[in-house]
Amino acid sequence: MKILVTGATGYIGKRLIPLLLNDGHTVVCPVRDFKRAENYFKEKENVILVEADYLNADSLDNIPKDIDIAYYLIHSMSNSAKEFHALEEKCAFNFKKFAETTTLKQAIYLSGITNDTKLSKHLLSRKNVENALASEKYALTTFKAGIIVGSGSSSFEIIRDLVEKLPAMIAPKWLNTKTQPLAIRDVLSFLHNALDRKELYNTSYDIFGPEILTYKEMLLQFAEVRKLKRTIITVPIMTPKLSSYWLYFVTSTSYKLASTLVNSMGVEVIGNKSDINKILDVNPMSYKEAVKLAFKKIEQNSIVSSWKDSYVSSGKLKNYVHEFINVPEYGCFKDFKKRKVKDKERTINRIWAIGGETGWYYGTFLWKIRGFVDQIFGGAGLRRGRRHPTQLNAGDALDFWRVIFADKEKGKLLLYAEMVLPGEAWLEFKIEDGVLYQTATFRPHGLAGRLYWYAVMPFHWFVFNGMINNINK
Repeated sequence: MKILVTGATGYIGKRLIPLLLNDGHTVVCPVRDFKRAENYFKEKENVILVEADYLNADSLDNIPKDIDIAYYLIHSMSNSAKEFHALEEKCAFNFKKFAETTTLKQAIYLSGITNDTKLSKHLLSRKNVENALASEKYALTTFKAGIIVGSGSSSFEIIRDLVEKLPAMIAPKWLNTKTQPLAIRDVLSFLHNALDRKELYNTSYDIFGPEILTYKEMLLQFAEVRKLKRTIITVPIMTPKLSSYWLYFVTSTSYKLASTLVNSMGVEVIGNKSDINKILDVNPMSYKEAVKLAFKKIEQNSIVSSWKDSYVSSGKLKNYVHEFINVPEYGCFKDFKKRKVKDKERTINRIWAIGGETGWYYGTFLWKIRGFVDQIFGGAGLRRGRRHPTQLNAGDALDFWRVIFADKEKGKLLLYAEMVLPGEAWLEFKIEDGVLYQTATFRPHGLAGRLYWYAVMPFHWFVFNGMINNINK
């Protein structure tokens, strides 16, 4: 069959597509940024990659119309609470309008559990999207999931940050909110097994794990798995704003995303029972089993997708990495250095391992200070790290940078700064004719940008000089 997967570069999409390909299906992947996706999908057969944006109805003409099944995995396109619900509904409307002109038989939508009488804006938006997707021309199957637990998921990484960084926590009262966490592997099983199941046409099911847990219990069970002793005291006086700051400073989430999560975490996520587990032969694992499985993936460096690679994790880039691939020349300050390379392959491997646990090869203390300052002013800081210790693809998050271009064969890596700056910054590594070129480019915004550059220039000289020397060592 020919299957359309929206959100192909997202957390769920990247994990679902290999399952469909293994079954012999052809998978159509509409992506907003072709440059970002082509490296990831170039080695996969039976993938049709097209550039299309569901916010732009005209661009959907690029998508083939002879499709059988579609997965609708598009969620919030913005980290602004003022606009995400409108954007989500617009995407759903445009999808439906396009899908009704195709041969589509079934659309499968992954939503969130919406049974509480007082829903957060995000969960209410999920409900509205489900209503917008319903059609008389094709069948809609909706799965409403609880908290998703898996390597790289936002909930898993936030809980991990809290548990591993804080021996004791004075936490907000929403930690007593009840939820039913579900392993990412089980989410994929539901989505995969529902493919072209006629008995599921025009139906909606809640999918959830076997336990009802509070967020506090999830933190403590996580600590048990990690063999850590943790103390948690909840207090009723912590406002949503203070709770958001608490999450922002301790975990790797951005402040805007933390605010959204806090609003959602006050809502109970308890599913309605049904026979869907029996129908699709899925036996969801416990929360502890899901955590253990996630750490196996982490230890094996086999994290397929991470929420940190989403643009929402910083909010500075919107949709397209290729808009930043041409580094500007006019009106810019540059720090340029070059070294003759003795071992090209080894040098490239060191470049590709930069950041994260490896660090930046020189002035680690100064990098940490810059990350802390960035965090104070609302930036990502160094907390995001990197998804894989040696692999980089366009669009990946890399500490407080974003990968714009990564090609080992060409010996070129280009990063764009997502730190808080009075301007824009790029960092490029390039090997040509046996010479390593390292260029830091800064395009200032006004007088503040120019003052900033001159203020950090002495530090740049030491840091960038030491960095290229150690990369080439």
